[in-house]
Amino acid sequence: MLLFFINTFDMKKYFQLLLFVIISSQIFAQQKKYFINIQQVSDQQKVIINVNDQSFTEFIFPDSLEKPVLFPIYAPDGNLVTRGFPLAPRAGEPTDHPHHFGLWFNYEKVNGLDFWNNSYNIPADKKHLYGWIRTNNITQTKSGEKGLLTYNANWTDQQKNILLIESTTFIFSANSNERIIDRTTTLIAQQDVFFEDTKDGMLGLRIAHELELPIKDERQFIDDKGNITKVAVSDNSAVTGNYLTSEGKQGDSAWGTRAKWCLLYGKKNNDTISIAIIDNPQNPGYPTFWHARGYGLFAANTLGQKIFSNGKLELNFKLKKGESATFRYRIVIASGKQKISIDRINKLSDEFAKVK
Repeated sequence: MLLFFINTFDMKKYFQLLLFVIISSQIFAQQKKYFINIQQVSDQQKVIINVNDQSFTEFIFPDSLEKPVLFPIYAPDGNLVTRGFPLAPRAGEPTDHPHHFGLWFNYEKVNGLDFWNNSYNIPADKKHLYGWIRTNNITQTKSGEKGLLTYNANWTDQQKNILLIESTTFIFSANSNERIIDRTTTLIAQQDVFFEDTKDGMLGLRIAHELELPIKDERQFIDDKGNITKVAVSDNSAVTGNYLTSEGKQGDSAWGTRAKWCLLYGKKNNDTISIAIIDNPQNPGYPTFWHARGYGLFAANTLGQKIFSNGKLELNFKLKKGESATFRYRIVIASGKQKISIDRINKLSDEFAKVK
């Protein structure tokens, strides 16, 4: 009987200690600070963004690139969510659309110039048809619980004549299973500027192969200048992606539909990766049409409506010299055993709708 009492007493102490450890761990996790460290590397034309000592992303703007981008981008569990090609190719990933890399912002038809499709792959005799976004300077960086990065850039033709001056602010934040990027971009017209209603724009993300939707047949895409891009059937054994919009559209059916947010989710290295792009009610053309392709392009086209609506709508956005327009987006990257919940996305969307 005495032995039973001692064992029972020891077990009670054990469970009390176990309960204390669990509660303490939860409190510690809730109180843990996620410090966003912003480090500019001026001689390499890039800014490194880390969460504590873990990689988050880099803002890169070398003169060799036709646009500035965030690349690469990591989920909280350390998984890469961006395709490596063409900057850092990885085995087994597709190599179509060389202008798709990282997270970027531009448009296909601006005063007749194609900013979207410009890349190293454009023949020299056609290069004059394409626009270039040239980063002038990093105007501010600030580390903290929220990281801040601002820059200025010029949207130019090949002769460096300026169509638009861009001012962009990134705010980076994080918690245990989420990474959040809030982007605010203001474009100021330096001449009368016409954004012709078209398919390819504006906020684009090219995602890792594992997060694509399975492709069964080779596909071919032709732009307005006759350039042909083929998307070949690749190894689908690790491909697990799916789209879901705030309006309930799923898979390939999300493409060409309007919604206040769109979620892409899939498995990578035994974790579920979720990427949500959230539109803002203050954006022109809200709610955006989703140019969300199964092969890995995840884009929100705020100014394109005609092709997505089968000709029922047409925007053709214009700015007179001196006028400006501001575009706001929230990108949420989560990792865990389950995909991010709809309730959580709606909460993040409602909060972002209040951002001025």
